[in-house]
Amino acid sequence: MKVKVMNRSGNELPQYATELAAGTDVRSANDEPIVLKPLQRAMVPTGLFVEIPAGYEIQVRPRSGLAAKKGVTVLNAPGTIDADYRGEICVILVNLSAEDFVIEKGERIAQLVLARHERIDWEESGSLAESARGAGGFGSTGVK
Repeated sequence: MKVKVMNRSGNELPQYATELAAGTDVRSANDEPIVLKPLQRAMVPTGLFVEIPAGYEIQVRPRSGLAAKKGVTVLNAPGTIDADYRGEICVILVNLSAEDFVIEKGERIAQLVLARHERIDWEESGSLAESARGAGGFGSTGVK
């Protein structure tokens, strides 16, 4: 699927790390290092502007290595970039570790996944069909 992109980052375009990877690694485009103190969050620029086809979104997801090794993750994961958005893609990162984390220009900060989606056509009703689960919610399926 082709997606138009304007790259004002000075970095290469997002790349798939492996042949079967679902997401592309996106890099930061900050001019100066960004220091994320513990529990601090920041919107990190990528320098990328996209034109997503109708019926699709780009999901912004954490990089597992960054989360596991450094405690840094995407705050609103997964973030959604809508098809009609034309501004710069920024990633909201949060530092959940006990140490400062420095984001240098060109650092791989998140993954972008192109995903098809449907629109909901709500149909108001006074009742819903019964199911085996019913109204059982959080933890009701036996997971402890």
